[in-house]
Amino acid sequence: MLLLIPIVLIVVITAVDQLVPADVHLGPLLVIAPAITASFAGARLTGLIGFLAIAAQAYIGWHFGVLFSRNVLVQILALAVLSALIVFFCLVRERHQRQLAAVRSVAEAAQHGLLWPLPERMGPLRIACLYLAAEDEAQIGGDLYAGTRITGGVRIMIGDVRGKGLSAIGESALLLGAFREAAHRHSTLPDLAATLEQSVARYLADFEPTAEAGERFATALLLELPDDDHITRMISCGHPPPLLLSPGNGLTVPSLHPAPPLGIEETGPDAYIIDVVSFEPGDTLLLYTDGVIEARDADGRFYPFETRAAHWNKSGPESLLHHIQRDLLAHAGGRLDDDAALVALHREPDEHRRRHGHVIHSSGLGHAP
Repeated sequence: MLLLIPIVLIVVITAVDQLVPADVHLGPLLVIAPAITASFAGARLTGLIGFLAIAAQAYIGWHFGVLFSRNVLVQILALAVLSALIVFFCLVRERHQRQLAAVRSVAEAAQHGLLWPLPERMGPLRIACLYLAAEDEAQIGGDLYAGTRITGGVRIMIGDVRGKGLSAIGESALLLGAFREAAHRHSTLPDLAATLEQSVARYLADFEPTAEAGERFATALLLELPDDDHITRMISCGHPPPLLLSPGNGLTVPSLHPAPPLGIEETGPDAYIIDVVSFEPGDTLLLYTDGVIEARDADGRFYPFETRAAHWNKSGPESLLHHIQRDLLAHAGGRLDDDAALVALHREPDEHRRRHGHVIHSSGLGHAP
């Protein structure tokens, strides 16, 4: 359909040029046809439209019997040169597009390898996750999440590295790798938090620029969700608390005892306080980073996250994040100023799990046939 525009222009300019007075020449306007084509088509179609424009210019000269006059020949030559230049720039653009596509494919593969998607089910949990990167060229950035099965339950981490986009991927990779390695080796959340702090401290000691000393850190929220107990244990390292969506009680915000963000000061396990929150079957925990609550609209108003999330209290995790994504981007005008990550954890009723073949054995491990 777009290709009809330059074709119609060529026909109209050619026809009108034959109707206007003889001292008015519209033929030079034919160059607009290949110029417009280059905005939406490749070099071949642009070259074809350029050829049609040259042919139309030649027809106008033939129609008036001045095809081989100096004026018409110069107009044809000029149109041919301009069309050739437009085609050349199309070829250059296509080459750059191919190079950019190759770079993006490699970057996307590397980024997806870093931030593994969480499985849809882990033990008694249904899980959905969402990542919205602030930079167009990035699939991920300074926000992160990870989860793993442990004996008798699930451990989840959501975090936010200072900075955004591609510049924060190094710290994100470090924290994700440290969590995946340490989550299975430590029996308690305070031990796990202390190990993550040590890993971040070592990284910053080796790689933190002198000009940014003390300015790089990461917030993190660590959760442990037992299979056979309707609670969740949390440790906040400077990270905002999750939202608890309950079909019976609406929306509540757990009161946590946050420790300093990771990388501020190296501490031991005794510095971390475990907060225990009821997490009944049918409840949903909504984890998020500050890119969600700090998103602003055109008038500078923050996104009313709690109010909006309460509207979809009874939605499943996938539907909940779909609603929030659409609503958040609409509030922010289609683009966020900071990376944002969300993870929805829904504890399924025991009857539903048994009906779908999930059984909790005496050891506490969840299995599916």
